[in-house]
Amino acid sequence: MEELTSRGYNAEREAVTLLANAGEPELAAEAAAEAAGDAFVVTSEHAREALDSALLDPAPDSEATPDDPTPPDASEGAPDLAEQAPTDMNAGNDPTPADELLTGEDGSDGPDVSTGDGESENRQIEPGRGVETEGSHAGASAGDAGAGDDGGTAAEAGGDSPTAADAVGDRSPPAPEIRNDVTGRSTGTGEYDEFVGTFQDRYERLSGLLRGRVNHRPAEAIQSMPGGSDAEMIGLVDDIRSTASGHWIVELEDTTGTFPCLIMKDRAFAPLVDDLLLDECLAVQGTLADDGGILFVDSLHFPDVPRTHKPNTADRHVQAALISDVHVGSQEFAQEAWDRFADWLHTPEAEAVEYLLIGGDMVEGVGVYPDQDEELDVVDIYEQYETFAEELKKVPGDMEIVMIPGNHDAVRLAEPQPAFTEELRDIMSAHDARFTGNPSTVTVEGVSVLMYHGVSLDEVIAELPEEKASYEEPHKAMYQLLKKRHVAPQYGGHTRVAPEEKDYLVIDEVPDVFHTGHVHKLGWGKYHNVLAVNSGCWQEQTAFQKSVNIDPDYGHAPILDLDTLDMTVRKFV
Repeated sequence: MEELTSRGYNAEREAVTLLANAGEPELAAEAAAEAAGDAFVVTSEHAREALDSALLDPAPDSEATPDDPTPPDASEGAPDLAEQAPTDMNAGNDPTPADELLTGEDGSDGPDVSTGDGESENRQIEPGRGVETEGSHAGASAGDAGAGDDGGTAAEAGGDSPTAADAVGDRSPPAPEIRNDVTGRSTGTGEYDEFVGTFQDRYERLSGLLRGRVNHRPAEAIQSMPGGSDAEMIGLVDDIRSTASGHWIVELEDTTGTFPCLIMKDRAFAPLVDDLLLDECLAVQGTLADDGGILFVDSLHFPDVPRTHKPNTADRHVQAALISDVHVGSQEFAQEAWDRFADWLHTPEAEAVEYLLIGGDMVEGVGVYPDQDEELDVVDIYEQYETFAEELKKVPGDMEIVMIPGNHDAVRLAEPQPAFTEELRDIMSAHDARFTGNPSTVTVEGVSVLMYHGVSLDEVIAELPEEKASYEEPHKAMYQLLKKRHVAPQYGGHTRVAPEEKDYLVIDEVPDVFHTGHVHKLGWGKYHNVLAVNSGCWQEQTAFQKSVNIDPDYGHAPILDLDTLDMTVRKFV
C-alpha cells in the first residue's frame, strides 16, 4: 500500500490483498499503478491486469537492466555502427526512483505516471561515412568506458571526403518559431528589487506546477497552526543542513516567509536530499511538531516533467543536426572534422538534414580562462567571428541555421544571455542564420527544442552525487534540470544570473528535445519522453582542459529524425 500511496493512489481492499500476495509485492504495485493510469483509485481489475501482464516478467536470458540495456549487434557486413537514442524513458533511466515519493506535475489533480508505452528497438544502418562512438547515452552497455571511448565498436571514417560537387537538390524548410527569447526584452539594471522580482516570478510559475499536487498553505499561515496539524507547503529551498542525529532540515521560503521542514534519515525518500539544490522549488506534505515549530515531512514533490508527456513529431521525414562548442580561433579547433561534416551535409545521404541548431560558443573568445592567449590561433575577437563566418559558409546555404550564444561568446555572461549584437550578426550573416538568446525554445516542424548552452551543468555536476550527474554522462545532469523545471536553479555560484522582470530560465513548456553543450562531452537519453542531448564539441583537448582532466568528445554530429525523434550520432574524426 505504501508503494501506491507514494505515487498518489488510493486502492480498493481487494486490490491491496491481491498485490500483497504477489511474489514481488513492490513490483506488482508498480505495475498496478501503470495499469491505473490517470485513475485515482487502483481497483481489483487493475491489480489483476498487472499480475497477468508481462510487466512482472523479466526479459528471458538477459541480465540487462533499464539503465544498462544490451546494445544492438552490428548489421552483418556493415563496417560501421550507427546507434539511435532509445525512444522510451523508463524508470531505470529516471533520476527519481519509482519507489520514492516524487512525481512530475502538470497542474492537474491526477497523478503523473508512466504510460507504459512499448520501447522501440535501436536499429542499425550502413552509413556512407564513419559514425557514432559509444559516447555516454542511455543505450550504452555497462562495459562502455563512457563518452569518447570507442570501446572498439566504432569504425574510423573511411574513404575520400565527399565534396560540394556531390551536392543535393535545394532544401526548403519552413522557418523555425522562436519563443522565450530575452533579446530586446532585457530590463534589469542589477538593483536588489529586480532580483527579488525575478525570484518572485520563479516562485509563482513553478509553484503553479505543483499546486494541483498539494494544498499549499503559506509559511505565515503554517506558523500560526496548532501543533500536530497536517500541513502542505510549496517553497524555494533557502537552506539545507544536517542535524547531529543525521536528519535533514530543509528551510522552504515562499512570498510570506520561511518554514523549517525535517526529513528523517530513515524515510525512504531521505536520499533525495542529496539531489537538492538551493533556490529550486519543492512541495512538501507532513505533520507539524507538537510545538508547531517544524514540519515533519512525509512526502516531497518536484515540479518535474509529467510521465504522460507525449512529444510532438514532424509530419514528414526531415532531420536536424544538433551541434555546439565550435570554438573557432582556438589552436585546437578540429578543422579536419568540421570540413568533413560540412562536406557530408552536401551529399545525398544528408539530403534530409534541413536544420542546423548550434548551442553556443561559436568562437574560442578572449580572456575566458588563465593563459588562454597562449592557445589562440586567432587573437582578435572580431577576427574569430570572421573566421567562424567562413567556416559557416561551408555548410549548405539552403539549411535553416539557429544559433544561441555561450560563455565563450562576446555577449554578457549573466543568464539569460541576449542574442549576438547587430555587429556580430552582420559578421555571421552567411546563409541568413537566425540568432536567439540563451536559453530559447526553437520549434522546427512542430518539434520544440529547448536550446541552452549549459553553464549550470558544472554546478549540478559539482553538487549532486556522481551517479546522478557527471561529466561522463552529461545527459543525466540535464535530467535533473528537467525534473526541477529550471535550467539554472542555484543562484550565487558559478552560473551568473541577470535580474529580469521574468525568469527566462524557468522551463514553463515541456520541450520535446533538450539540447545543451558547454561540457564538451557527448551524451544523450530520454527522461519522461524528453530527449536530452549534449552534443560534444569541435575542439580537441587544450592545455587548460588537460590540466583539469577534461577529455573532450569532438567531431560528432547528433542527427535527429524530427518525424520519429530517433537520433544517430555521426563521427567525423
